[in-house]
Amino acid sequence: MGKMKELEGKRILVTGGTGSLGQTLVKRILSGEMGMPAKITVFSRDEAKQHYMRLDFMHRNTATDDIIYKNSTDLLNFRIGDVRDYSALTSALREADVVFHAAALKQVPSCEYFPYEAVMTNVLGAQNLVRSIAENNFPVEKVVGISTDKACKPINVMGMTKALQERVLIEANRDSPAAGFMCVRYGNVIASRGSIVPLFVELAKNNRPLTVTLPEMTRFLLSLDRAVDTVFAAISSGRRGETFVPKVPAANIADLAKAVMGNKNLPIVYTGIRPGEKIHEIMVSEEECFRTREFGDYYVIMPVLPELRDSDEFVQALTKEYSSSDNNLSISELRDLLGSADHEIRQFLSSN
Repeated sequence: MGKMKELEGKRILVTGGTGSLGQTLVKRILSGEMGMPAKITVFSRDEAKQHYMRLDFMHRNTATDDIIYKNSTDLLNFRIGDVRDYSALTSALREADVVFHAAALKQVPSCEYFPYEAVMTNVLGAQNLVRSIAENNFPVEKVVGISTDKACKPINVMGMTKALQERVLIEANRDSPAAGFMCVRYGNVIASRGSIVPLFVELAKNNRPLTVTLPEMTRFLLSLDRAVDTVFAAISSGRRGETFVPKVPAANIADLAKAVMGNKNLPIVYTGIRPGEKIHEIMVSEEECFRTREFGDYYVIMPVLPELRDSDEFVQALTKEYSSSDNNLSISELRDLLGSADHEIRQFLSSN
């Protein structure tokens, strides 16, 4: 599928743009693969992360085969602000054509201990975005909300707030006919901050036991670039109200630990399930199957409200839930996947 130049000349706002996904997304937008934007604004509340991201991108001004940082310092702007703050978000939205909404509290245990904080960022933040676009008639054309497999049949606070965030964004299509709101939903990103693979690598480097919650535990795995591919697929091919879900491999977490340790014969210690944790993740629920179509490497969930769906006939793509318990990768396949996902992880694996 040839890349559309959807972002050519657009003013882009990335909320939560200093996060792992935000930084990879900005890097890929700057490569020009979706067209060269007029401006990219990173909106987040952490001035230190913004400072280091700015430095990082200023030092990447040499052209490489895959990334051309053409005028990246002129193109890239940073704004301090919190999605919980309606006025700060409104100021940032005033000059945006396309919004990638990645701001979130996403760590499962911290959301369990501070549930209302998760509600404030994940639910109220999305509502502020929707309200600001609707009330001010801003010229926003498209919004893509970044969600998670944990939003599907949620059992933890993070997933519950993300499920509500999805609904707030998708249902916003009714009140803002000029803007198209879509979501993407995906599983664990291999190299993102606080995720399991960097933790395993750190433990294995120091010859410490690798900790796994339960032997049965499985997760979907994808690289940051595959996550961004999903966002780009939604922005270029998605229709209003749709949720894009990538077809990605899943793994047993104990096998993942074995893949990381390689030749090192380190013990695996089972620690028991943590607050709010699922044994298997689901990316498309049984109930959502009936409104899910296939689009190349993706499943596309149509909106829950019938009036937001196209009247086109469609072919139902799934007959049962899309779960991480199915079709798990072997240990050697996992080593190949990990090696392609992240430079530091690749270096560690090649020495083992």
